[in-house]
Amino acid sequence: MIFDTHAHYDSGAFNADRFTTLEAVHAAGVGLIIDPGCDARSSRMAVGLAEHYPFFYAAVGIHPEDMDKYDLEAYAEICELVQHPKCVAVGEVGLDYYWDASQKEEQKILFRRQIELAIENDKPLIVHDREAHQDCLDIVRDYPEARGVFHCYSGSAEMAKELLKRGWYLGFDGPITYKNARKALEVLEICPTDRILIETDSPYLSPVPLRGKRNDSRNLRYVIEKIAEVKALSPEEVERLTWENGKRLFGID
Repeated sequence: MIFDTHAHYDSGAFNADRFTTLEAVHAAGVGLIIDPGCDARSSRMAVGLAEHYPFFYAAVGIHPEDMDKYDLEAYAEICELVQHPKCVAVGEVGLDYYWDASQKEEQKILFRRQIELAIENDKPLIVHDREAHQDCLDIVRDYPEARGVFHCYSGSAEMAKELLKRGWYLGFDGPITYKNARKALEVLEICPTDRILIETDSPYLSPVPLRGKRNDSRNLRYVIEKIAEVKALSPEEVERLTWENGKRLFGID
């Protein structure tokens, strides 16, 4: 069975066929899915989908690109939703300087606040880090008790080594199948097999040969095949290892 540890089925890209897609994905062998919210609305929707499907779980949080949706009311709702029995993580949270670097300090404050929320509730984190590698690393260094995954990891191998020493997991997505994936493959080579998670980031980041099309969890087979190639394993071994890794990190029986 396949565990997609990061997929946004709350996205409007699935409005026309959300439920039929999820049923088809599950029938194709995807046994578990986590949907990370990016604001109060999407977090609420992720929890609602988790209530509807036994194989579906939610994470809740405020994404750094959604700072404009952050206020006391929204954060209070995140604090309530994190208590839900099918919420298994705080995320998607972190730092993003790619689109707008004008709110770096505000992003850092919110990231720290959500790390503390995860620690208080004994939940792992799903971290978004885009063009903010050093600041993300500096912040998580301040919280040695924090745990979780750096989603769609894009940092250096040196940073990956430090995160791995600190007990973090690394998420690998469609970009490892791209022609320019040299850095990501270097990280994959050094990542122990017990710290690898697989993700789609659906509806984004479709792997080759589907790049540019809407992504869904069925396409994880291309990510699995690439990891198997790099790690000299069979696809079945990668599927089993990443299934076990995801269940262990997110506390799913």
